[in-house]
Amino acid sequence: MPNSGIDTDARGWGYSHTKEGWVFRYKIRLISTTGDLVVPLTTDVTTANVPDNKIHVTLTSSSSSSAYSLPYVLYMIADPGYDAKKLYEYSKSVLGIDLVCPVERYKSTSKKRLEIVCFYQSVLGQAIYSLRRLSIEPSLIEHIKSAFRIGPLPIHRFHIVSAIVLLSVLLYQLMVYYNCKKMYLIQNQ
Repeated sequence: MPNSGIDTDARGWGYSHTKEGWVFRYKIRLISTTGDLVVPLTTDVTTANVPDNKIHVTLTSSSSSSAYSLPYVLYMIADPGYDAKKLYEYSKSVLGIDLVCPVERYKSTSKKRLEIVCFYQSVLGQAIYSLRRLSIEPSLIEHIKSAFRIGPLPIHRFHIVSAIVLLSVLLYQLMVYYNCKKMYLIQNQ
């Protein structure tokens, strides 16, 4: 049971693959670009007890479908919590991209899963997955938290926390857009 004074809206424990292990709080769910320009594309906030694989479809369907139909968007990189057969199938059939996340080979691994394991363990698969460590976790999330001083938040209640985090991400997106427009104008003078 959490200590008194803790935000009970967090509704239970969840596992953080990237930092502390088990946490009683909220989680930011983020889809972004990788590479030279890292920009959040879709964001949501959930309680920590919502598993990663339960939010993927909602998060990706809220994005513009045209973002995934671009010819140069081939992969979506995710943490181990997204390793689920239905998410690989959904990403490929609906979004037209390959989901790349840490995947284990088991004693009775199916042929289809073995293909996913082999790709993840390949040089290309590891190069793709390394972009996540460089761009997203912890770089982008920590940068947003630092820029807007939103971690840890001294407030409680899911709707307030969610509003602050989502508005911070929106402001970050606007700042990136402004900086890109400004650089474009400078280069074309």
